[in-house]
Amino acid sequence: MAINRRQFLVQNLMTLASLTAASQSARSSAVRESGLSDIFKHDFALGTALSNRTLEGHDSAMLDLVAREFKAITAENAMKWEELHPADRQWNWDSIDRFVEFGKANDMLMAGHTLIWHHQIPDSVFFDRKGRANKRAISKTRLLARMKNHISTVVDRYKGAITLWDVVNEAVNYDHWRQSHWHSIIGPEYLDYAFRFTEEADPKAQLIYNDFSMTAVAKQDFIIEKIQAIRKRGVKIDGVGLQCHVLLDSDAPSIKALETTIIKYAQAGLRVHITELDVDVLPFDNKGSGADLLINREYSPERDPYRDGLPLAISSELANRYAELFRLFVKHKEHIDRVSFWCTSDDESWKNDWPVKGRKNYPLLFDRDRQAKQAYYALRNIKLD
Repeated sequence: MAINRRQFLVQNLMTLASLTAASQSARSSAVRESGLSDIFKHDFALGTALSNRTLEGHDSAMLDLVAREFKAITAENAMKWEELHPADRQWNWDSIDRFVEFGKANDMLMAGHTLIWHHQIPDSVFFDRKGRANKRAISKTRLLARMKNHISTVVDRYKGAITLWDVVNEAVNYDHWRQSHWHSIIGPEYLDYAFRFTEEADPKAQLIYNDFSMTAVAKQDFIIEKIQAIRKRGVKIDGVGLQCHVLLDSDAPSIKALETTIIKYAQAGLRVHITELDVDVLPFDNKGSGADLLINREYSPERDPYRDGLPLAISSELANRYAELFRLFVKHKEHIDRVSFWCTSDDESWKNDWPVKGRKNYPLLFDRDRQAKQAYYALRNIKLD
């Protein structure tokens, strides 16, 4: 009986997996000497995100793993407004100071994530305390002052260390502006202000607009049109961040769709960053939702099929999916400055709780014991193809 391409790849990768396992101990010393970032050092900066657990817990084992394997780092949550600046005169610098110390010690590219976002920000930024129960919004002037103070304070503190900023995150809902508090109080020009304030604080930094579902054509067209208009007004925007929370399914998104996306943004004069890469191996019934945190699904065993571990066949598919993605990234390396995973080991991943809380997911290169998975070795072998 004839087999299709997917079955062929799975069978061959299962064979490769057994060979890899047999030789893994012999290769481990080489892995320690040379990290994954060394494989791609002539292509782009390879990075990962540091979780609050790693930063707050001084997790030396995780930090050693990151230092060995990666050359760029992002703080997963520690720099978001509610974590860093929970009240008007309260700043929590400890975790980000440790993040910067670690980055400096290991000569890493550090990305600041994120200055302006509609999630993980206190209501008190937008509403008067006296009127909070009635949601009485502050004036545009006052909100702009708060935005400028936040951006200026954060960027100035880390000027020269953090040289890359996700200035605005997820401002677009496919083909229109997201109706956030930023948008309703200031208007769409809040992006102009955010990028201007960041450039004023550090003129040499690279400034990025970051979003999910960037392969959606309507979203691409809207973002490119708006960024070009903003740049014509003299505002600096250097590039876009493609979050790349992809599914195991080969069409979610397809390699062709992702390639078209990279080329389209590059032709618009924007540098491309793959900012939050992971590959979800679990069932998901809304492929077009990207990373919208408002989506929640009820837990069921059918939505959590790998409680006892990832089957070898699925592990092989994961390795193949990552290999295809990285072949694409290398193919278009002239347009791509950075490829960053959204955390390092499976136990850290946000995909364990989104869009279904409490599942057991396996979207990254290292397992819950921080051992390299088949996908890791698939990427190490990219250059040997």
